[in-house]
Amino acid sequence: MFSSFALHHAWLIPLLPGIAFVLAGFLRALGRLAAALVVTAIAASFALSGGVIAEVLSTPITVEAPYVAKTAWMTVGSLVLEMGVLVDPITAMMLFVVTTVSLCVAIYSVGYMKDDPGMGRFFSFISLFVASMLGLVLASNFLQLYVFWEGVGLCSYLLIGFYYQRVSAREAAKKAFITTRVGDFGLLLGILLLQIHFGTLDFLNLRMLVPLEVLTLGTVFLTVAGFLIFIGPIGKSGQFPLHVWLPDAMEGPTPVSALIHAATMVVAGVYLVARSYFIFAASPFLMDLIAWVGGFTAIFAASIALTQREIKRILAYSTVSQLGYMMLALGVGSLTASMFHLMTHAFFKALLFLSAGAVMHALADEADIFRMGGLWKKMPWTFAVMTIGVLAISGLPPFAGFFSKDEILFAAAEVSTPLYVLATVTAFMTALYMARLLFVAFLGDCRTGTAYHAHEAGWWMRLPLLILAVLAVVSGFLGHAWGFGSWVYFGHAHEGAIDPTVAGISTALTLLALAIAYLVYVKKVVSADAIAERLGIFYTLSYHKYYIDEIYAGLRKVFVDGCGRVFYWIDIYIVDGLVNLLALFVRLLSGVLSFFETGQTQFYATVVIVGAVLLALLGVYCAGGTAFVGGGF
Repeated sequence: MFSSFALHHAWLIPLLPGIAFVLAGFLRALGRLAAALVVTAIAASFALSGGVIAEVLSTPITVEAPYVAKTAWMTVGSLVLEMGVLVDPITAMMLFVVTTVSLCVAIYSVGYMKDDPGMGRFFSFISLFVASMLGLVLASNFLQLYVFWEGVGLCSYLLIGFYYQRVSAREAAKKAFITTRVGDFGLLLGILLLQIHFGTLDFLNLRMLVPLEVLTLGTVFLTVAGFLIFIGPIGKSGQFPLHVWLPDAMEGPTPVSALIHAATMVVAGVYLVARSYFIFAASPFLMDLIAWVGGFTAIFAASIALTQREIKRILAYSTVSQLGYMMLALGVGSLTASMFHLMTHAFFKALLFLSAGAVMHALADEADIFRMGGLWKKMPWTFAVMTIGVLAISGLPPFAGFFSKDEILFAAAEVSTPLYVLATVTAFMTALYMARLLFVAFLGDCRTGTAYHAHEAGWWMRLPLLILAVLAVVSGFLGHAWGFGSWVYFGHAHEGAIDPTVAGISTALTLLALAIAYLVYVKKVVSADAIAERLGIFYTLSYHKYYIDEIYAGLRKVFVDGCGRVFYWIDIYIVDGLVNLLALFVRLLSGVLSFFETGQTQFYATVVIVGAVLLALLGVYCAGGTAFVGGGF
């Protein structure tokens, strides 16, 4: 009964946090009351999402036969714009992930933000963030999805720049907003092309029309439209080369980082590709493009994370790398593996970020892992859950990341050996930099007085960590055992078997990476500084993030500022020059005319008399000339 109610009232899932956003905004001066409203609203959405999942599992609702409820939104002439909800297994899984992580983050934030004067404003923004993401997941057409897509982008701007008094926070917020706008512009063009060509943006209608398009006209149009649509996920999900905003998003409060990196902003791009997969799957070029963009992003970001020092920045580049994994899986044709990794990654990445937040909370916002050390004695609870998160993202069995990561590796191995090798090397690097973070921050001796006086966080922050730690352990195994691939798939059900060879190689490399990190950073058998010195230019490039930000700054200075100067000179000397020349001509002409337009009757009478005399003389002259000529003949 409850699950049926939840399915038919799925529209309440984004609406409740949306209402809480408004109420919390009015009550922002009462921070705890605003927090209570938001936590209650997200908890209600979580309960409704559980009902939706139960209904999807107990009825014939499938990817091919979803539940859809629509209503007219607005009518413009003959164009009827609709809005509604589309519920299938992909939607149900995303609802569970978003509401679970969001609820954990909201509860955690009660303890994290309790002394912040902007607590009410923070929870208001969080509620709008969650509402936007849930609305995006439930959207039944591209236009509705785009509206909530922009809402997610707005909320990321508000929350990254939450501490707007700091210049770095304001700049990071602008950087995120402007960078993702580049992708959003491409997405908007793709949506407009679909509307113009097909006359509809409804997902189910497009799913039926696209195969007919392929049979009759080929894949040229779909390739162009799909490429434009994919630019949106490149920006939103931090794929190369639009990844630069994501590490700087750390300027917001740590719960925001967890929400952005685990369940909202960045996974929106992966979800969009999955939701519109029928378009991308029709074009081999697009599938190859997605796979290689994802694969390159994965290893590129992992190589940067190896040398970073700030705990949240390491996790940020880890997110970029894992998002690349998800895109790679989509590109090689395994929507199942991508969505499975999206789910498990949401749990262990939220756990890692919230654990990092507990560490920074205890160390007066210290973020440099090399200024920590010995925290396992001071914060044993946080150390335990952080260890679980590290092992999960490293892909060590039986933790969640092992099952989802190995499905991606197996899918890549079946399609492309270079992509499989690239993904396997990335898995090794992931285990290495995550072990480095854990060993340097928590083991050894305290390196500063702040670390020496560190302490555990309160239970408001510990409880969400416990929930996420449990999910980081069991979600992969349960998803594999219960047949995630027979529920979430494209084309045909995916068995999701673990290949012993692929799993054995990846596990061995993970153990090797953990051992290397232990020998270098704990036992100090080899000096980390000596390794950095030996690597030379490679270490420098990695540490400085391959100077991508500097390259963009240079391009902006040369290209954008250069074009600005050219247009400035055109405006000043050509546009304004022509206008000024015309104005000068009019001014001179008016000066001449003003000599004759004096307003004095005597002057006008004189002119008339002089004119009459001149005309008379002219007449006499002309008459005399005519007589003379006639006399000659």
